[in-house]
Amino acid sequence: MFRFLVACCVVLSVAALGAQNKEQSRLETCGVVMEEILGVEDNIPRDLLDKAECVIVIPSMMNVAVGIGGNFGRGAMVCRTGKQFDGAWGSPAMYTLQGGSIGLQLGAESTDLVLLVMNPRGVNALLGSKVKLGGNASASAGPKGKSVEASTDATMRSEILSYSRSRGLFAGVSLSGASLRPDNDANRDVYGVKHTARRIVTGTALTVPESGHHLVNVLQKNSPHNESVSPDTR
Repeated sequence: MFRFLVACCVVLSVAALGAQNKEQSRLETCGVVMEEILGVEDNIPRDLLDKAECVIVIPSMMNVAVGIGGNFGRGAMVCRTGKQFDGAWGSPAMYTLQGGSIGLQLGAESTDLVLLVMNPRGVNALLGSKVKLGGNASASAGPKGKSVEASTDATMRSEILSYSRSRGLFAGVSLSGASLRPDNDANRDVYGVKHTARRIVTGTALTVPESGHHLVNVLQKNSPHNESVSPDTR
């Protein structure tokens, strides 16, 4: 019996370590994807990134049911710190996206997604439970390029702007009907303790895990200040 209990403990420990390594690897990949996308010449407009409160990166989302909107992916959300989101980029919280459709042209290939959360209302919705894009939070395909002067008012009023990269192509993409929710199990695997997304994003005691340094550093380097906040109030 004792040997059996020891064997069970070993199996459970190995499984937990495997899950932890998997989520940490996923978080590291988020940093790689974000850096690569920001390195594309015709990428996310910098003035939009500079006004975003949070950024969500979903690497390698899969279209598992072509034609009927069976998309599924996991990634991370990073927000600026401070009550007005006017500080440095903070600790990442893990998220899951599923449902919706991003087009038949993508086939069954994996797609990298980047979502910009443009106002506190969008952040508060995401820090709760599951959010349906286009329902609980307004979402639009994000414009790309160096400037957003030609963008429509409807796009600029959206709480979430979404982009995709597939087959080497980068473009704004509609995710209407998809849902986003905090992945608390993944947060436990990354931090060692089961924190909620709200605790991670709004808490000041949590340090950025090693696996999240790349993502946070890329955002800090490319968009150090929230330009939607007056410099006098930072």
